[in-house]
Amino acid sequence: MSSGKILVAQGGGPTAVINQSMVGVALEARRFHGIERVYGARHGVRGIVDEDFVDLSQETSHNLELVAATPSSALGSTRDKPDLRYCQEIFQVLRAHAIGHFFYIGGNDSSDTVRIVSLEAQKAGYPLRCIHVPKTIDNDLVGNDHTPGFPSAARFVAQAFAGANLDNAALPGIYVGVVMGRHAGFLTAASALGKKFPDDGPHLIYLPERTFVLDRFLADVKAAYEKYGRCVIAVSEGIHDASGAPIASLLAKDLEHDAHGNVQLSGTGALADLLCEEIKSKLKIRRVRGDTFGYLQRSFIGCVSDVDQREAREVGEKAVQFGMWGASDGSVAIRRTGFYSVDYDLLPLDAVAGKTRVMEDEFIDEAGTGITDAFRLYLRPLLGSGMPDAFRLRPSPVAKKLDRAGRDDASDAG
Repeated sequence: MSSGKILVAQGGGPTAVINQSMVGVALEARRFHGIERVYGARHGVRGIVDEDFVDLSQETSHNLELVAATPSSALGSTRDKPDLRYCQEIFQVLRAHAIGHFFYIGGNDSSDTVRIVSLEAQKAGYPLRCIHVPKTIDNDLVGNDHTPGFPSAARFVAQAFAGANLDNAALPGIYVGVVMGRHAGFLTAASALGKKFPDDGPHLIYLPERTFVLDRFLADVKAAYEKYGRCVIAVSEGIHDASGAPIASLLAKDLEHDAHGNVQLSGTGALADLLCEEIKSKLKIRRVRGDTFGYLQRSFIGCVSDVDQREAREVGEKAVQFGMWGASDGSVAIRRTGFYSVDYDLLPLDAVAGKTRVMEDEFIDEAGTGITDAFRLYLRPLLGSGMPDAFRLRPSPVAKKLDRAGRDDASDAG
C-alpha cells in the first residue's frame, strides 16, 4: 500500500498554462481519501535533491485557482538533466519523505527522469507511483496529438506575426522573425495562422524539418520581395544545414552554449541579425529588420488559449486519477477524438522518454517554405476562442489630375 503523500514538481521551460497542470494535481489529489499531504518541490528536480518542499495542502482552493490562471512555473523550474546518479538521489529523498506518488510536469527530459526514478523504486521494492505530466511549447512529445503549453505559445506567435505583417505592409521591407524550436517546427509554423489575405505574411517559413540552404533562402527572399514589394519571414531557431549543424553556428563567430552543451539558440538574437545581414549584403535591400521572439513566447500573459488552459488542467487531473486508480507508471498523453474533442491515455514511459516528435510531412508544403491546409485544420481549434482579426481598406482610387510625364518633360527641357 503506497503512502498518502504526493509530490509534484515542474521542470524545463515555463509555459502560460503549466500552473493549470500543477493545480490540477493538487486539487484532484485532495478528492481522494487517504491523501495526507500534497507537497510541491521548488525548482523541479533540483528542489527534490535539496529537499526544498512546500506544503500545497495548506493552500486555499481560491488561491490555487488564481495561481492556475497565472503564466510561468509557480513552483519554479530547472534546466538540470538528471543522470542515473542524480535520479538515485531523487529516489532517496522521495523515500525519506515517504512519498507514495510522484508527478513531474515537463517535456522530454522530464519524462526520462520519471522513467529512471520509476526503475529505481522498482529495484528497491518501494511502492512509488511515478507519472509524467506533459508540457512543452515545442509540441515535440511523441504519442501526443499536441502538448499543453504549445497552443498558447502558438496563439502568441500567430498574433505576433499578424501584427508584424501589418507593420511591414505599412512600411514595406524585409522582416525576419525567429521563433523557438530546436528540432520541431510546430511553433514557427503557427505563424501562418495569422494570415487573412493571400498576400499577407509570413511569405516564407523555414523549419528544422527541412535542410536550410543559404543561397536558396536568398533566392526565395528575392522572389517574394519582387512579387509583393516586401517579405515577412518566419524562421525556426533550429534551422540547420545538410550535416545537421545549426545555421547560427555556421554564420556566427562566437555563440553561447547551454547547460547540455547545445548551441544557445533562444534569446540571443544572433540568428535574426545574421540572416538580416546576409539579406542586406547579398540582395542590397536597405530596409531589413529582425526580431527574436525568445522567451516572450512561453509565458506571455493575456494571450492564452482557453482550450490550452482546460486541457492543461485536465492532464493534471488525469495524472492523479491514473496514479490512484491505475496499476502502472506512465506518461499522460492527449489523443484527439473527432473535431474537436480529446481523450487522455497513459503511455508507457519508455514510449515517450528521450524521444522527439517533429512535424509530419503532410503539414509542410512541397516547397518547404510554407504549411498546408492539413496543418491549419490541425492547429486552428487549439488556438481557442476570440482570436483577433485584421481588416483592410477597400481601395477606391481617385483619378489623377496632373500630367506628371508632361511636366517632367517640360522641366527637363528647361
